[in-house]
Amino acid sequence: MAQSAVRGSSTNGAAPLLRQPITAAVGLVILAALVAGAYVLHDVPEQGAKASLSLLLGAALGILFQRGRFCFFCILRDFIEFRNSSGLFAVIAALAVGGIGYAIVFGAFLPNTFTGRLPPGAHIGPVSWVLVAAGAAFGIGMSLSGACISGHLYRLGEGYSRAPFALFGSLIGFGLGFFTWQSVYLAALSGAPESWLPATFGYGGSLLIHLTILSVIAVFLLKYLPKLPARSEEAITLRSIWARVINQRWNPLVTGGLVGVIGVVAYFRVEPLGVTSQLGSIARTALDSTGLLFDRLNGLDTFAGCTAQVVQTITENGWLIGGLVLGSFAVVLLANRFQLSTLTLRNGTTALLGGILMGWGAMLALGCTVGTLLSGISAFAISGWIFAFAMFAGVWLGIKLRLHQG
Repeated sequence: MAQSAVRGSSTNGAAPLLRQPITAAVGLVILAALVAGAYVLHDVPEQGAKASLSLLLGAALGILFQRGRFCFFCILRDFIEFRNSSGLFAVIAALAVGGIGYAIVFGAFLPNTFTGRLPPGAHIGPVSWVLVAAGAAFGIGMSLSGACISGHLYRLGEGYSRAPFALFGSLIGFGLGFFTWQSVYLAALSGAPESWLPATFGYGGSLLIHLTILSVIAVFLLKYLPKLPARSEEAITLRSIWARVINQRWNPLVTGGLVGVIGVVAYFRVEPLGVTSQLGSIARTALDSTGLLFDRLNGLDTFAGCTAQVVQTITENGWLIGGLVLGSFAVVLLANRFQLSTLTLRNGTTALLGGILMGWGAMLALGCTVGTLLSGISAFAISGWIFAFAMFAGVWLGIKLRLHQG
């Protein structure tokens, strides 16, 4: 497991740039600034409370993603290439906790699941071949760029030099997705079903199916779980606690479980977790301001998910993304591990191309690995599972073709 963690690090074992007391102090200042910023945002009229909570939830996610190495590409690469399934248990834990929490929240919003209505705002998307194509493209893009979109966001805080190229590429991909939307909507999405398990099985039956599928996957993955290191007899001190919390990779089950809790809180208080809505909105606003975009994107604004709007301000999703990047950066500084990774013409180009594929796929799938997969599957949406399998196939193909070695 330790060897795997090193492979996924953007620092590549490089020496720290500054002494740890200095970087730790800066990290603490950033965390304090995030809390102070959330306090100030809370009193802003209209959306202040949601923006404040989004900033704090984003910071918590950034810390969890960085400390638990919760990057879907890194997790899948470890399994496909190195037969290490430990990271996948973080995803399973997040989905298990998320499913239980969503069932409880849904029961308050929509007690009767057989009315034909869907829970408000939940990421339950249309099921068609478009979702398969989008998921596969997203997976191949992950392989090319070296991370998923959420992975690139938290690895910005680590100094991952390819991340800005991949994120800029995702903006281009979103733009291409908008130009593609009218055709695929008329060809497939306009009549595609938005399949939701509780509409057929109720909450109890859906949760049973949900947990059974996750349990079967977990049992299968047990044989690929590396042996746990021998338990340390080190005395519990402030130094040992700091080392475990700040310097060592967090347990996948703990990481995933906390991600699931944050996902439930986010849906209950703000909106379902996702990291592409603000990015898509930036692309859509830019195209709209230049007159290049159609006046109307048929059906887009009627679907739930990480849909993009024409905006002139920071949305709740934007505050979440900002908190995610800064939270990751702060905890990296606490561990004194910030180091710019090597950037070449080749890996910068592949990051850009991978970002374009991820942006196009996320636009047509109405979200990425966080929105469509995590939030969607937790909400008992069939679309989440289809995206997950298509994305896995794309990553598998990309790794077999060695696209990730660019």
